[in-house]
Order: sequence, then structure tokens, then C-alpha cells
Amino acid sequence: METIEKTQTAITDSDLSELIKAATKESHVRAENTELMLSYQRGDVSLQQYQLLLCSLYKIYEALEEELDRNASHDAVAPIYFPQELGRLESIGKDLEHFYGQDWKEKITVPAATLRYAGRLREVGRDHPEYLVAHAYTRYLGDLSGGQVLGRITQKSLGLRNGEGLSFFSFPGVSSPNLFKQLYRSRMNSVELTEEQRNGVLNEAVLAFELNVQVFNELQDSVSRVSETETEVRQRHTQHKQNTTTTAGDAACESLQSSSSLMPRFLRALLGVFVVLAVGMAYAF
Repeated sequence: METIEKTQTAITDSDLSELIKAATKESHVRAENTELMLSYQRGDVSLQQYQLLLCSLYKIYEALEEELDRNASHDAVAPIYFPQELGRLESIGKDLEHFYGQDWKEKITVPAATLRYAGRLREVGRDHPEYLVAHAYTRYLGDLSGGQVLGRITQKSLGLRNGEGLSFFSFPGVSSPNLFKQLYRSRMNSVELTEEQRNGVLNEAVLAFELNVQVFNELQDSVSRVSETETEVRQRHTQHKQNTTTTAGDAACESLQSSSSLMPRFLRALLGVFVVLAVGMAYAF
């Protein structure tokens, strides 16, 4: 890999990395303030949320990295092509195998917003390879920055030990994330683009963030729907038990009242005990 010393050049407002940063500022804030990301920041992460997120990330990186590989020799892609240092697909596959087993590809669920994101990456790789610069920048540098914090939060929230299920957040080929990001930005800024192409890359960077927001929102909606369904099932089950108990108790009490005048006090008390036991069994099941 190119030495970092060669990349210590001044960054100006006209550099592509700075232009993307400015163009995506509002979208970046929106992405960080989605309900899913806010839950992460609070440390309120469920295993289901994390698994669904991994499923989406796999499809996104599958499309991104296959298109980067296919366009590796393109003038705009070659400078920012770091498959050994940045490749995420194999790592996500390991995490999914940890949670779903060896047949994880047959079990994963992928929301529609994720498929739209992957579809856009395929379209860009085919028609405008230079736009891949925007997608690679927003994903990889985000993973090297905030992704490290999210990794620690995920590990603590889910109690994952020995890094199992957390390969996505690990970059063994990058010894210093901060220095590597300097190198990456320098390589980005060296890409030669026409004004039209540069504007296209900036617009694509904004779209990349919007696509991420859509994925986050749909993942959160999916989790919420599942949670609501589970709650409704529990409520119906509880109501059924209560109705069964009430019916059993009322019937038994009516029987007691109709026959109380004919029973000695001891027998009435004994029958009362059986009614209590019957009610308790109804709750037990």
C-alpha cells in the first residue's frame, strides 16, 4: 500500500472529498438521526435489529464490491480501489454464518429498500462507473469512522464475546484508520473528472445517503411490525386465558350457589377448593 507520507498534501475546498462532505451534510445528519441509528447510539440494540442490518449490508456490499471489481481499471475507480484493505463481503458472510448457520443464504431476509439500493449500485457500475467513488466513500469511510463505535456498542449490547458476529467492524488490513482515511481522501482528490462528472458524483453521494436512510427506516419498520405482531399474539393469548378462567369460575360459582342449600358446610368448602384449583390450571395453560 502507498506510504502515508506521500499523501500529506493540503486539502482545499475544491477537493472532491470536501465537496462531497459539504453536499451530504444535511443527508448525513438525517441518516444519523433515523430511529435505528438513535437506538444504536443509546445502546438499545436488539439481536433482531443487528441480524436484519447484516442481511441488508450483505446485499449492499455484494453489489458495491462486485461493481468495483468489474470496474477496477476504470480511471476514476482505480485510485480508490482497496479490496484487501476495505472488502466487507467476506466479513459479513462470517457474521451471518455465526447467527444463521452454514445455510444462512437461504434464511436471510432482505427489505425492498435494500434491493433498490443494490439495484442502483448495479446501474451505476454499468452506466457511470465514476459514481462508484461516491458510494465507496460514503460506505467505507463511514465504516472506518462511526462504524468502529457502533461495533463496540453492538458487542456490549448483545454480549457478543471474542468478536463472534462482529467481523463486519474489523479491518485487519488497516493498521491506522485515521491515516488510511487520509490516504483514501488523497486518492479520491486525485481522480480527474469533468465538471459534469463531478456534479454527477456529488448528486450520487447525496443519493447514497438517502438510500441508506431508506434502508434504516425500513429495517426499523420491519422490527416494529414483528414486535407489534408478537405483542398482539401475547395479548390474545392472555385474553383467551382470562376468558377461559372467567367462564370456568362463573360456571363453578353458579353450580355452588344452586347446590349450597343442600350441602353441608364442609362439602361446600371442599368444592370451593376444587374450583380454585381449576382456575389455577386454566392460568397455567
